[in-house]
Formats: sequence, C-alpha cells, structure tokens
Amino acid sequence: MTNKTANTMWGGRFADGPDAIMEAINASIGFDKRMAAQDIEGSRAHAAMLAATGILSDNDAKAIREGLLTVLSEIETGKFQFSAALEDIHMNVEARLKEIVGEAAGRLHTARSRNDQVATDFKLWVRDQMDAVDAALGSLLQGLLQQASAGADWVMPGFTHLQVAQPVTWGHHMMAYVEMFGRDRSRFADARRRMNESPLGAAALAGTSFPIDRDMTAKALGFDRPAANSLDAVADRDFALEFLSCASITAMHLSRLAEELVIWSSAQFRFVALSDRFSTGSSIMPQKKNPDAAELIRAKIGRIMGAMVGLFTVMKGLPLAYSKDMQEDKEQVFDAADNLMLAIAAMDGMVRDMTANRDALAAAASSGFSTATDLADWLVRELGLPFRDAHHVTGTLVAMAEKKGCDLPELTLEEMQGVHGDIAASVFDVLGVENSVASRTSYGGTAPDQVRKQIARWQKELG
Repeated sequence: MTNKTANTMWGGRFADGPDAIMEAINASIGFDKRMAAQDIEGSRAHAAMLAATGILSDNDAKAIREGLLTVLSEIETGKFQFSAALEDIHMNVEARLKEIVGEAAGRLHTARSRNDQVATDFKLWVRDQMDAVDAALGSLLQGLLQQASAGADWVMPGFTHLQVAQPVTWGHHMMAYVEMFGRDRSRFADARRRMNESPLGAAALAGTSFPIDRDMTAKALGFDRPAANSLDAVADRDFALEFLSCASITAMHLSRLAEELVIWSSAQFRFVALSDRFSTGSSIMPQKKNPDAAELIRAKIGRIMGAMVGLFTVMKGLPLAYSKDMQEDKEQVFDAADNLMLAIAAMDGMVRDMTANRDALAAAASSGFSTATDLADWLVRELGLPFRDAHHVTGTLVAMAEKKGCDLPELTLEEMQGVHGDIAASVFDVLGVENSVASRTSYGGTAPDQVRKQIARWQKELG
C-alpha cells in the first residue's frame, strides 16, 4: 500500500496520517484555554510558595509571577497565540512565559506535575462557576419574591394531575419555586464546601520530595485545606460530578417552571402574559406569541443531564490515579455551566417581566369544584361526620352540580339538604375561594398571612 493510499484512509484533515490524528485527539487547548485565569492563579501561588520554602530564588519567583501577569493580560486582550501543538493551556502558558522571562520559567514546574496542576485549575474553575450560579440563583429568587409579594392574596387554582384541586394564592405558587431554587442554592453551597481542598502539591500521584508548603498554596488559592491523599487528589473528579448533579436538579426545576409558563401563557389559560423580550412571533400566523425562551429553558435539562451522564461514564472504570480519559471531563462541564447560566438568566428575566392576569386566575380558581375539600372539611368539623362519609356526601353534591352545569356555591341549600339534611346555610361561607385560601392557616399553607410570613423569612435570608 502506498503512502498516498494509506493517507486517504485517515481522510480530510487527517491526510498527513497518524501524527495529525494523535495531535488532534491529544490536544485539549481548544477548550481548556477557558481555564487560563485559574491556571495562572495557581502557578503564581506555586511560585510564591517555592520562593518562601527556598526551593526557588526570590528573583526567579518575582520574574515568574510578573511574567504570568503579562501572559494573562495577553490572553484577556486577545493577543495570545494558542498552539494545538503545545496540547493544553498549561504548556501554552509555560511556553509563552519562557519567551518572556527566559530560563527561570523552566523552574516553575519544580515539585509539580500536570496532574495536580490540571486538577487544581479545574477545581478553581468549577468553584468560580458555583459562585456565579449562586449569584444568579439569588437574583432569580428575588424576582420570584417580587411576584409573590405582589400577589400574596390573589386566588388561583392549585392543581394535581393538571386538574383543578384546591384554590391557592399566586404568592403561594411563586413561593413553591422559591423553596425549590433555594434548595438548589444550598446544594451548590454544600458541594462547594466539600470540594474546597487543594490538589496542588500532590504532584503526579505520590507527592514530592521537595520541602513544599501545601498549606500556603491552599490558603493563597482560597482552599480550606490541602487534599489529604495525593492519589485521590489527582484522580478525583467528584467536584465536577457534584456540580453537574446540582446543575441537573436546578435545570429540572427551571424546566418545571418553564412548562408552567408555557401552559399559563396559552390562550386557553391566560394566567400570565410574557413580555415581548422573551417571546417570538410566528413566521406565518400573525396572532401568535410564542414562549420560545421558556421552551428553550425546558430543553436545557437534556444537555445538562447528558453532561452528567457523560462524565459518570468517563469516570466509572478508571483505576487510580490519572488516566488520559480524564481529559474528557471538561468540555461537558463547560457546556453544562454555560447552558445553566443562560437558562437561569432567561428565567430571571421572564419572571421579572411577566404579568399575572388576576381576573383570569380568580375565574379559574372558582371553577372545577375547587372548594370540594372545604365542603368535606366543613361536614367533618360542623356535623361530626367521619371524613370518608363526608367525602361521599361531597362527591354526591359535586355530581349533582356537574349534572346541573354549575359549581358548588350555586347549588341551593335545599338541594344540599336533599343529600344530607343537617347541612346548614353556613356551609356557603366555606365555598367561596377567598374564604378557602384564608382558612389554610397551617404553617406553610396558602393563607395570605402565611405566604407573607414566608416572603418575609426569605427576604431576610437573602438580605
């Protein structure tokens, strides 16, 4: 087989044969350049520690630290030339540093491996992303609290199985999502605390014989402590998996709210009007106002959860310590982080811009026999019926109202007494939706006073 024939087997961009393929599969600079700031931050901390422990001269350390700032400036201003031949962000930075400061650059890698270097960079990046998500979720929570406060006593239907169940308040429904996204924020914070151990100094896998000070570098980089086992330090990607797990749960919550906004903004519901900023028109139907932002948010869970499954699959069969498979850990985390931040920002904007239709909410709250449970509770409380008997009486009255084409409050007292003779006129006090929601005063209930207490608690917590 001639070389020309062999090369055509590689095809296209790989016409130069195995060398081109190896460079393409081995290089990560196309995506890990996103960690440039974290890489330089870690290297500056490492250089300072090498000088403090006498491993590196003060002059060399100073030149390295200043040179790294020059490299960072070049990257941030778009002047830096990335090279796939240098494989990754670490080698790209070190090569440019050598051009700037000369021989001293070669001493930076003393007592360090690319294994602990990349683990440190990636942890720093994920930690920064967790902080960004925390701030974004905090803003979304504030938007939901504004909606809840404005409609703390606006009645609307509560649903189970997407069927009208019992009346609740708009504020109560908004506060349900405050609780959800509050848990998401807590999960990220918990994961951040657990991940906050520094891999730097673990070297390739066994530590180093140089007299390094791992506590110094950990403190300089904002870690709580150094990782306690060098094998685990370079092999661990739990922090990335936890980030993706938290991100997936958050994306699921965003998707649930997005689904409700899609339903609520439809002509059949008219519960909310979404702003033009987060809607689009139809190319052929001029009357349409499509909730595209909500629909796209609803779809993000697929990408984000897919990233989590992808990384679990990469990690599940790896022996300790480092394997090149772990280079496949970053792209999916970067993609998931980008899409999560975009989804949170879009939802924040929609929540703050949307207008709830109070009249449509109230009208829907009064439909579908939504106060049937209140009637059953009244029969138990006022007449002493066992709940199962009260449930049967209420079901009979619902069937009667359904046959007449009316709602429960529109039945006459005589009609009700025909089902149970002891029903009194006071029953109508509980059949109004306003009275229904006002009566739900148990902790966490939908009564407006309870909703306002929860709003106040969250406003205090968020500061």
